[in-house]
Amino acid sequence: MIRHDALEALPVRGALPALHTALDTHGTAVLVAPPGTGKTTLVPLALAGLLGDGPRRRVVVAEPRRIAARAAARRMAWLLGEEPGASVGHTVRGERVVGPHARVEVVTTGVLLQRLQRDQELAGVDAVVLDECHERHLDADTAAAFLWDVRQTLRPELRLVAASATTDAQGWARLLGGAPVVEAAGTAHPVDVVWAPPARPVRPPHGMRVDPALLAHVASVVRRALAERPGDVLCFLPGVGEIARVAGRLGGLGDVEVLQVHGRAPAAVQDAVLTPGRRRRVVLTTSVAESSLTVPGVRVVVDSGLAREPRVDHARGLSALTTVRASQAAGRQRAGRAGREAPGAVYRCWAQAEDVRLPRFPSPEIKVADLTAFALQAACWGDPEAAGLALLDRPPGGAMAAARGVLGAIGAVDSAGRATDRGAALARLGLHPRLGRALLDTSGAGAEVVALLSEEAPREYGDDLAAALRRARHGGDAYAGRWRTEVRRLRANAEGARAEGRPGAEAPGRGAGERTAGLVAALAFPERVARSDGGSYLMASGTRADLPEGSVLRGAPWIAVAVADRPVGKGHARVLLAAAVDEDTARSAAASLHGERQEVRWADGDVVARRVERLGAIELAVRPLREADPARVREALLDGLRREGFGLLRWTPDARVLRQRLAFLRLRLGEPWPDVGDEALHARVDEWLEPGLGRARRRADLGRIDAGQALARLLPWASGQAGRLDELAPERVRVPSGSRVRVDYGDPAQPVLAVKLQEMFGLQESPAVAGVPLLVHLLSPAGRPAAVTADLASFWKDGYKGVRAELRGRYPRHPWPEDPAAAEPTRHTGARLRR
Repeated sequence: MIRHDALEALPVRGALPALHTALDTHGTAVLVAPPGTGKTTLVPLALAGLLGDGPRRRVVVAEPRRIAARAAARRMAWLLGEEPGASVGHTVRGERVVGPHARVEVVTTGVLLQRLQRDQELAGVDAVVLDECHERHLDADTAAAFLWDVRQTLRPELRLVAASATTDAQGWARLLGGAPVVEAAGTAHPVDVVWAPPARPVRPPHGMRVDPALLAHVASVVRRALAERPGDVLCFLPGVGEIARVAGRLGGLGDVEVLQVHGRAPAAVQDAVLTPGRRRRVVLTTSVAESSLTVPGVRVVVDSGLAREPRVDHARGLSALTTVRASQAAGRQRAGRAGREAPGAVYRCWAQAEDVRLPRFPSPEIKVADLTAFALQAACWGDPEAAGLALLDRPPGGAMAAARGVLGAIGAVDSAGRATDRGAALARLGLHPRLGRALLDTSGAGAEVVALLSEEAPREYGDDLAAALRRARHGGDAYAGRWRTEVRRLRANAEGARAEGRPGAEAPGRGAGERTAGLVAALAFPERVARSDGGSYLMASGTRADLPEGSVLRGAPWIAVAVADRPVGKGHARVLLAAAVDEDTARSAAASLHGERQEVRWADGDVVARRVERLGAIELAVRPLREADPARVREALLDGLRREGFGLLRWTPDARVLRQRLAFLRLRLGEPWPDVGDEALHARVDEWLEPGLGRARRRADLGRIDAGQALARLLPWASGQAGRLDELAPERVRVPSGSRVRVDYGDPAQPVLAVKLQEMFGLQESPAVAGVPLLVHLLSPAGRPAAVTADLASFWKDGYKGVRAELRGRYPRHPWPEDPAAAEPTRHTGARLRR
């Protein structure tokens, strides 16, 4: 019997006429309804005609999470007074409860994508509701794009509804062809906001790490909320580990029940949370409870302010979740949980001043996640570039290129990016393409290991994949139960693929344990096969990885890394789950990375020429190369010159002076005098360093090249200016004493003439080169600087007296006339002059 009272109480009922009108006229609509209004449960029933009004239709509702899909289906069945599966059923991975007469089916977006790939027309489906589209999960965005494509090309009568509590309504309206926006008024109860920041600063989250001090504070806020407010408490935390740690700090709560709810929680726990409890409850949850679910009895929300988002390090081939500050939209959604049934309160574990600095919305997964599965979906849809798909955000080019590289390596797409038969089979498995490849290539024998990798195993299972497999086989925990269900599903899918004529490679039989674990990990992540190398492991991708202290895998010559991350600030990856493999398995699984090539490069200060067999970055065998390609040797030598500089050549004193003189003329006169800076010399290396470079084969040969002779090739011979070098920038200049003194061009902006003071007597103006007065360093008889000037006349007048007074007593045998401007210059002492 239909529960009319409960249906009448749902506020979204008032928006149904406008929604029906929008769908009748446009076929699409965007429904914006606050939490608790009934958009997830009442709207599908109304669209399906199950409330006694309107035509009967078959409606598919897509939810982003399994827990939400199951809960929504049960709630709708309860509103109809039926058992699940009668008029309303659900399908999630590994579970289908749908009777032959069901009019509403709630599915996860992943299931919907598989269904669309098998049947693009969605035969028999009249309407699709995309619920909680504000969460911007990649599968949901992809499903929306595919459905719009179906409506545009195959099924114009297919009705589409994008539904959410907080979303970019106008963006979705544009995406769905100018769909009308229907807004439902909410009757949410008031929610008091209590700002409850930690008393002392806590470290911000990085990677998967959350400061234990913050978790201790969250637990204390939960205790405070229990004392200050009535009703159940819903506490939002970023992940399973944080839930467990906070639960551990909530002992001794008396008659209060503590429940831990997340995507991996047992179905019985999920069911218990969604039904009223006999005792007061504290529900510790991840973001799975932000949307779609109404947890009865909740009057208080404690929000840690943290969430988990995917991130990909394309350079290292690593993808993982990372802890971030939750967005303002998520904060509103979380707070709304407290006001669904009665007035409530939200305790926010951060300062009010920080709130305005939070991001407005969560990051769309398409911008930050691994796009391999998305790229395969797009290829199977017939749009490898995803250029024609209606998406709110375009996929980043670099991420798509990386994804296509992975798909090409596993044979899922051809050289043009089109899906192969193998790719189509992988898309239908309901797995990440990497894991699908491992399942197909082991002919289903790897189903147990694939199931273990498709959902994060409990931390206590350890980092040894083979040991984790043994524990799952014999485990009695909730994870082991879900694992067994997934193994059965995967084996059935693998059998189906073989029946379609897609046999896999020869693989160990079921139960082979360690060998199977390693093979599956290596097939799924070929770039992460790794060899022990100097205390760490070098992966084929080129990234180094470290095993945890005490790992049983330490000492294994080869491992296949299934799960790894890179801690913030660390150069090496951290292995979280791996299996030992032998070299033959590594070579076979990563065959696309295997190759042998000649390597000629500059390394360790000289040219290294060798023939190298590699598995990606891992060197398997190295042999010296006797006859290396001269062109490659030349490039290696040039690389050496770039790294270590032209000091590798033979620089005589005359060669160094020549470079300095040319640098001076370039600065003073410009063209046609050559630029002899390092960068310019590298750019013109063909003009000046040949033929010496062409004959060189190693570092020692560079040391035999006369740099001065080579530089002379750059002189402006063609213009005839080369002959003026000694005129414009002479090596030496004649001074009044008759000596020819060397000019120091070390500073091209100001050449220096260092000469004994007595040799410059009688000279009124400083000597000049190319019109530039030399900076004269006047030396004492001992050759030490006595004065520096560029204006001799001024020095004789003002500076000489002080120098004379200081030095004449120290050097009495040298002339120190009172009027140096009129005195005879000399190289000799006064005694010699008297003779």
